[in-house]
Amino acid sequence: MRTLKWLSFAAALALSSAALAADPAPRYNVVELQAEAQREVPNDTLSASLYVELNDANPAALADAINKAVNDALRVAKEYKGVRVRSGGNQTYPVYSKAKLLQGWRGRAEIRIESKDFQAASGLIGKLQAGMQLGNLGFSVSPEARRQAENELIVEAVGAFKARAEIVRGALAGRSYKIQRLNLNSGHSGPSPRLAMARAAGAAEVAAPDLEGGVSQVNVTVAGAVEILD
Repeated sequence: MRTLKWLSFAAALALSSAALAADPAPRYNVVELQAEAQREVPNDTLSASLYVELNDANPAALADAINKAVNDALRVAKEYKGVRVRSGGNQTYPVYSKAKLLQGWRGRAEIRIESKDFQAASGLIGKLQAGMQLGNLGFSVSPEARRQAENELIVEAVGAFKARAEIVRGALAGRSYKIQRLNLNSGHSGPSPRLAMARAAGAAEVAAPDLEGGVSQVNVTVAGAVEILD
């Protein structure tokens, strides 16, 4: 019986020691801090969509006309080597009268382009607008350019965080400080994709639009906690 009691005491002691080891010592003079670094980065990527929308009483004839328009646009786009192009949405749906009688069919198909060569993209858009409508046009920072900016901003943001920690240390008359926790977050914002004014399809010639990419703001935020040491 004494052996069992001794084993129970030893087990309880072991559990108590483990709990104490798992429970970190209380920390004092811990301050939450946040710092941010940001910069404007030129938008180097253009994205746009152009579409064709037609009506016909015969759904097969409608599909044929839309497919031809898209195929022609894709052939034209191949002449612009610096522009990536792909097919977008393609749909056909019935059109009903107020009396809910079938009147015909309407179809819509689009292509989407993306490029870092604004001049080439402008030329292609102008050429395609002779037979298609410009749906939307937007600018953004490419992933590689944003990543490079973020890497540089991390150094600036961490430096700003340390500077604030040093200010707090001085205000509290501490000997030094120790970083307890540090989190990094990045983000970017820029002009929302703007809806470009559509030109009438079927024009013999359409002037290429002047394009200005503008800038986006890339930022890195550093948040964490420091312990001021006496």
